[in-house]
Amino acid sequence: MLNIVLFGPPGAGKGTQATKLVAKYNLVHLSTGDIFRANIKGETELGVLAKQYIDKGDLVPDEVTIKMLESEVEKNGDAEGFIFDGFPRTTFQAESLETFLSNKRTEITVMLALDVAEDELVKRILNRAKDSGRADDADESIIRNRIEVYNTQTAVVANFYAAKDKFKKIDGIGSIDEISERLYNAIEK
Repeated sequence: MLNIVLFGPPGAGKGTQATKLVAKYNLVHLSTGDIFRANIKGETELGVLAKQYIDKGDLVPDEVTIKMLESEVEKNGDAEGFIFDGFPRTTFQAESLETFLSNKRTEITVMLALDVAEDELVKRILNRAKDSGRADDADESIIRNRIEVYNTQTAVVANFYAAKDKFKKIDGIGSIDEISERLYNAIEK
C-alpha cells in the first residue's frame, strides 16, 4: 500500500498535485481542508467547532482532526493507498497516524514536502481567492498568519518523518507538470 503525506504550506500546490498523484497511483485523497469545509457547509457540530479555529487562521485541535481522518480511512477500506493532504500537522498527529496505520498493518511510505517561498505562496493564495470564494484566501493578513502557523507549528512534523528516513523535499516552483514529475521521481526512487 502506498501512503503519502503531501506536505507544504498553504498555497504550495498540495491540492493540485494530489489530483495528479491520485490519477497516477490510484490513491484516495484525504484533504483535511476539504473534510473541514464539508462539515462547515453541512453545519455539523464538528464543522461549527472547526470554523471557529479556521476563521482565525489557527489549527483545529488534534483530537477533532484525528477522529475525522480515521473515519475517512475506515470508509475507504479497499483503497490501494492514501494521500494525506493537510495531515498530520503536529507531531502528536503524526504519532497517532502511525499507530492507527500500524493497527491496519500499513504505514506512511513517504512524506513529500513542496517547498515554495512565502511571497509566492501569498501571491498564489490571493489569486486562488478569485475562484475559491474563501474569505480566508482573500485577506493577506490571514494568509500570512496561516503561513506563520505552518512555519511555527506544522513544519516541525517534517522532522518526525526525516528521522524515519521518509522525508523528501520537492521544489514547488515551476509548471504543474514539472512539479508532478519531481513528485513521481521521488516516489519511484
